[in-house]
Amino acid sequence: MQAFERELLTLLPRLRRFARALARDSADADDLVQAALERALKARAQWAPGTRLDSWMMKIVRNCWIDEMRSRTRRARTFVPEEEGEAVGSEAHREIEIRAEMHAVERAMDSLTPDQREVIALVLVEGLAYREAADLLDIPIGTLTSRLTRGRQALAQMLEAA
Repeated sequence: MQAFERELLTLLPRLRRFARALARDSADADDLVQAALERALKARAQWAPGTRLDSWMMKIVRNCWIDEMRSRTRRARTFVPEEEGEAVGSEAHREIEIRAEMHAVERAMDSLTPDQREVIALVLVEGLAYREAADLLDIPIGTLTSRLTRGRQALAQMLEAA
């Protein structure tokens, strides 16, 4: 296995988390990561060795998501939410509490604007620097900071109310 593929494999958990933040559905996130990996493997010559592969891949994931959203709009495709079957058969008390907390966080993330959700996923979840995230999203750093601040405030308010 070549170094490029090995490095891609190490990025999979981060790519999946970012895709999950964008898609808000694990099946859609898996499809999104697969599409991004296919696109990256086909375009591997466009990646400049020595640059950050994670930023390059996150941008590909984001672009794949934008393409998917445009396609969904055209086809009006619908999906059954994963949450409908998550807790079926679970009897462990703590596991149920954890799932409820995670569900509250997911609901709060879902209620954010797409712009706020993107910056929170990149900066707070994935740990990208502000400059990296701003470059990836192709926005000024002040815009990123503003979206991040508003997103954090909205999340805090929603989670306090939950």
